Amino acid sequence: MATKPRSIFEEVSDVQKPVAAPGGIDGKGKGARGGIRVWLMILFAMVVAMIAVGGLTRLTDSGLSITEWAPLSGAMPPMSAEAWDAEFEAYKLIPEYIEQNAGMSLSEFKEIYWWEWGHRQLGRVIGLVWAVGFLWFFVRRQIPVGWTGRLVLIGALGGLQGAIGWWMVHSGLQAGMLDVASYRLATHLGLAFVILGFIAWYVFLLGRREADLMQARRSGEAKLFSMSTGLMHFAFLQILLGALVAGIDAGRAFPTWPLMGDGFFPPEPFQITPIWRNFFEDAGLVQFIHRMSGYLLLAFGVVVWLRGRKSANDQTRFAVNMVFAVLLVQMVIGIATALYSAPVHIAIVHQFTAILLWVAILRARYLARYPLPQSIKGT
Repeated sequence: MATKPRSIFEEVSDVQKPVAAPGGIDGKGKGARGGIRVWLMILFAMVVAMIAVGGLTRLTDSGLSITEWAPLSGAMPPMSAEAWDAEFEAYKLIPEYIEQNAGMSLSEFKEIYWWEWGHRQLGRVIGLVWAVGFLWFFVRRQIPVGWTGRLVLIGALGGLQGAIGWWMVHSGLQAGMLDVASYRLATHLGLAFVILGFIAWYVFLLGRREADLMQARRSGEAKLFSMSTGLMHFAFLQILLGALVAGIDAGRAFPTWPLMGDGFFPPEPFQITPIWRNFFEDAGLVQFIHRMSGYLLLAFGVVVWLRGRKSANDQTRFAVNMVFAVLLVQMVIGIATALYSAPVHIAIVHQFTAILLWVAILRARYLARYPLPQSIKGT
């Protein structure tokens, strides 16, 4: 079919041109971003609760009350007097009861048992919520392109966390142990924060279209992103050190500040042999390291805050200000925790504020890489 000759005077605007569909980069395989984001937010809240319950389980010395790992059958608590007696008799065989809790009544045992059972049960519920949600979106083919592996990673880390939890508890059941090994407790808590971090990051990413994220990254602040990444790693180290403190009750060893007892350095910090064990088992040395790391974290936080104040983006500046504010609050709570010998109500607030700081740093890091759009007037 012959084409109609065009006049040399024909207006360019008169010629029909194919129009690109808006949001083309998100048009294929965008999936149910909103639904997945809500599901991840539910998981996020549950993991926060899991960390809080885990902290209370440790602070109430409840973690060794269940002496076996039964992922399926353990979902049911003792339902009869005979079952309770059996659980109590098993607990009486471990060093914690023999050397620390001898003479404990059945009612007292039930109090610590319910803390540990609730902690494990919440872990099972989190796994179930992840599995049901993932299968729902996967079967319906609503997972966005490139997101299947990320969502599987969360589930895999959750399964690994359950295994590490038992690895931790098992250490406390051995001869000569009154508590779980502090480095295993630190591994357990550290992985919980890793899982929480991945979920938070994915929630941030799913809050905007892929095209918007790509556009935003062009105006990202590489230096601030790098510094906030360093602050994130430093905060994670401090969280691990805090777990070491909690693992050996080192927070109750020196209820003084700014000195530790009568001096800056704790007395006789290297009495345990071999010497490397002191960094995990000497209460004074472990608390000292946690304190010094806290001071350095605050100093680095000031540096990041000063850099963040120069950002031209209002939301990014606000996020960095929030990090600095939470960091100051956490410092004050940490001092109070030491001065009052780590009572349960202050210690759990200290741990919860660590979660707030962790998420605040992740949010600032996210906005440094993907700043939110703002009007020229806003700059």
